[in-house]
Amino acid sequence: MRIALTTVCCLALCSLPTLAQKTKAEMSDQKFLDFAAQTDMIEANLGDLAQDAAASQAVKDYGHMVAGDHSQDYQKLQSLAQQTGLALHTAIDAAHNKSLIGPLHALKGKTFDHKYIEDMVAGHTDALATYKKEAQDATNPAIRSYAQATLPTLEKHLDQAKAIEQGKTSSM
Repeated sequence: MRIALTTVCCLALCSLPTLAQKTKAEMSDQKFLDFAAQTDMIEANLGDLAQDAAASQAVKDYGHMVAGDHSQDYQKLQSLAQQTGLALHTAIDAAHNKSLIGPLHALKGKTFDHKYIEDMVAGHTDALATYKKEAQDATNPAIRSYAQATLPTLEKHLDQAKAIEQGKTSSM
């Protein structure tokens, strides 16, 4: 009995790394497209808002760049969704509208600048982690390729937001 219990325990312990790999929060290709579409629409929307609500020219310029890049990326996502036969969101969902868009619409000037850049650092940090994971783990090669190709733009956005946050650009 003791030998049988020891054997079962050893087998269970030996299989834990395999179970951990399988139970990691793997994102399906559809969930990744949902995430990417929401990210693009939110970033474009907030980038447009920054051009009007920001006090700093650096923040306005950053908003312009982000809005343009994410609008172009959303067009790539539309093609990718068609190519892969997956659905693509066409509007920002209510939860993101309430938690991300709404609060920034209430701000102007330097208060907006601070909150917007803080949100851009946090958002692009999260997006980079998700895209890096998908660039390695996507089941569809076209989605993996898209994620890999988008990483440099997200890194540029994060680096520039951090520079603004740290006061390394003019006008803030």
